[in-house]
Amino acid sequence: MTIHIGAQKDDIAEVVLMPGDPYRAKWAAETFLDDAKCVHEVRGMLGFTGTWKGNRVTIQGSGMGMASMSIYANELIRDYDAQTLIRIGSIGGMQERVKVRDVILAMTATTVSTPSSTIFKELNFAPCADFGLLSAAAEAAKKVDVGVHVGNIYSSDTFYDERPDLNKEMQRHGVLGVEMEAAELYTVAARHGRRALGVMTVSDHLLTGEALPSDQRETSFGDMIDIALTAAFAE
Repeated sequence: MTIHIGAQKDDIAEVVLMPGDPYRAKWAAETFLDDAKCVHEVRGMLGFTGTWKGNRVTIQGSGMGMASMSIYANELIRDYDAQTLIRIGSIGGMQERVKVRDVILAMTATTVSTPSSTIFKELNFAPCADFGLLSAAAEAAKKVDVGVHVGNIYSSDTFYDERPDLNKEMQRHGVLGVEMEAAELYTVAARHGRRALGVMTVSDHLLTGEALPSDQRETSFGDMIDIALTAAFAE
């Protein structure tokens, strides 16, 4: 076990889905996995392991923001030998063609800074998804009845953003949506030679102000979890 993950090594599967909210991890495990059990609850950041179509899967909360994601991604890879890490969660739409309830597959993740930024010094590292996972997710997405978009997203290190000028430039350059974790997940995975992907549901929209009511968020997130699980085990 590690400082932040209290599970035994064998409790964590090679494939890990990572929602930000630990209670979303609980809901996803109970809804999509067979024989799911809670393998740790350190700091209330719940982790569950079970099976999906006979394949072992862990669903581990990552918390909010890239600093928290960095902690869990590093420990899952270095101490539990996780091979495939897929962020599942919410994202705010930034383009008119992107609608609430749509799913975004993050090919790349733009960011101002991440916890890994100091490693690169003057280099602007470009965090990107694993191509095999991305391709498998795009194929799996053909079977869901929601809009699906593949492209660049923005991983912000602030939630209460006061930079409408920056948002405008990202919209002008085709950035699909904004969330807070994927860029660091992609960077940590690249550093250790592991597979990573972000599959996210649009829960609100920066242009229209539309947002999913809180009681509809979990039930609207099923498509992204189906896509993520199918992609993780695609041959």
